[in-house]
Amino acid sequence: MQPRNMSMSGVVDLAAVKAAQEAKAKAKAEQARAEAARQGGTGAVSPADLVIDVDEAGFEREVLQRSAEVPVVIDFWAEWCQPCKQLSPVLERLAVEYNGRFLLAKIDVDANQMLMQQFGVQGIPAVFAVVAGQALPLFQGAAGEQQIRQTLDQLVAVAEQRFGLTGLTVDPEAEPGGAPAAAPAEGPYDAALNAAAQALDAGDLDGAVRAYQNVLADDPAHPEAKLGLAQAELLRRVQGMDPQKVRQEAAEKPKDAEAQIAAADLDLVGGHVEDAFGRLIDTVQRTAGDDRDAVRRRLLELFEVVGPEDPRVVAARRALARALF
Repeated sequence: MQPRNMSMSGVVDLAAVKAAQEAKAKAKAEQARAEAARQGGTGAVSPADLVIDVDEAGFEREVLQRSAEVPVVIDFWAEWCQPCKQLSPVLERLAVEYNGRFLLAKIDVDANQMLMQQFGVQGIPAVFAVVAGQALPLFQGAAGEQQIRQTLDQLVAVAEQRFGLTGLTVDPEAEPGGAPAAAPAEGPYDAALNAAAQALDAGDLDGAVRAYQNVLADDPAHPEAKLGLAQAELLRRVQGMDPQKVRQEAAEKPKDAEAQIAAADLDLVGGHVEDAFGRLIDTVQRTAGDDRDAVRRRLLELFEVVGPEDPRVVAARRALARALF
């Protein structure tokens, strides 16, 4: 449900960044429920509140913040769109039938062009979801009810399993328009980290690098930003590579620092962590001067990608120390 134009397979695959974001989102959801309980409210909404009209001014409050407590399905539509007139009533009926497991936000694209552009909507109807602040494309164009149900079932399952979002409590006796429980306050870097994650999902590696750098400019030791920057930079380095050419050159030039560094990047992106580390440690032993230092620096960067606590990093650090001294 969250395709990437380019991803890191195996053990790398941005898993540490995603896990940290999911854990944070789950904690926020639990905090929101606890706050509602502390205030003595049930957080219940009426069935009429399960379908809302959203504009650019209210998007952050009605969609982004509420996505920390319930999956928000977005229906991009327009009055002139005939397929929209077939799809929207189905989504509205299912929102009530699913009884609070998702919230339906309707966005008129004619009145909210900026939101349409931000989501990359190419045609309508288009349906997205936002879960814990992260956008997921669901489907575009008219869809059958069975397909829609399958997609919604998958969405609510992912929201519950990964983020602990069990949805809204619906009370048929509740008055429509009751104010929902306030979402937990965002951390100082949450917006930048979410922007980086969305840029990665969209394949915008330059944007992801800039977002992580913005965080590190204020907090140079921020662990999530350091890890994310290292991984985004690795993805950006290998994006234009010809793997066959890079590996052939590395095989033909075992003492060439640049050739071995490029091959090690490819090794790591392919999930071959030990191969990447071993290649660079061997190159450290074969080289000297600036070349040796360049290989050492790249190896330290790859340690950041995998994570300092990983046993393969711990073992490689010891091997690097032996090679250097």
